[in-house]
Amino acid sequence: MSHRGTTDFADKSSTDEIRERFDQDVERFSNLETGQAAAIDSPLAMELITEAAVASTPKIERVLDVGCGAGNNTLKLRALYGQPFDCDLLDLSRPMLDRAEQRLRDTGVGEIQLWHTDIREADLPENAFDVILAAAVLHHLRDDSDWHHVFSKLFRLLKPGGSFWITDLVIHETSAVDQMMWDRYGDYLIELGGEAYRDKVFAYIDKEDTPRPVTYQLDLLRQVGFEQVELLHKRSCFAAFGAVKANS
Repeated sequence: MSHRGTTDFADKSSTDEIRERFDQDVERFSNLETGQAAAIDSPLAMELITEAAVASTPKIERVLDVGCGAGNNTLKLRALYGQPFDCDLLDLSRPMLDRAEQRLRDTGVGEIQLWHTDIREADLPENAFDVILAAAVLHHLRDDSDWHHVFSKLFRLLKPGGSFWITDLVIHETSAVDQMMWDRYGDYLIELGGEAYRDKVFAYIDKEDTPRPVTYQLDLLRQVGFEQVELLHKRSCFAAFGAVKANS
């Protein structure tokens, strides 16, 4: 039985369990061309959120990458922006952080600061970031208060005029549509690696993840203070979207 849309979080992975899995998975997240292969349209989503960040935020001096993994999204942003910027990399996994730092230093970014912690607990400076990226990470949030706390926090961390961009796994508000979309995602995974691969991916999603609908998250962005909200792309159970903080 799937626990993707559950409100009972007792059987979900703890933060430590999630950290342990990602500590062992650095290589899979280190390919800039494929991104995360199990995510549909991962390279396109990465391209869209970084292009939207550049288009919406003319002056980028400091970037926060939440759940940075091996650094793909900040690397893509650096290449598109064409100029150095300081970057704060946050991840539960120390091996991921070390790989991201190494890769970004090779591209000539500015100052790099590492945050080996959970976004819910990180003591980050408010009104400090021009761009915040969160790729395939927010689906680890649990109840409504958790989601509201993190979205409110990220709003406060942005400078006026800054932008916040997300790519993530999503569910759907209508059960029939949700089942249809997960069936389509299952077909994609079978094409990618066979039925055993599909079952493996679905098993760790059911164990680790509590995604929310993209509609829920767009509404939440507005609730916490964003006035300009954008849906960039959605296909099956994956979406790219974000918001821009008003200048005043």
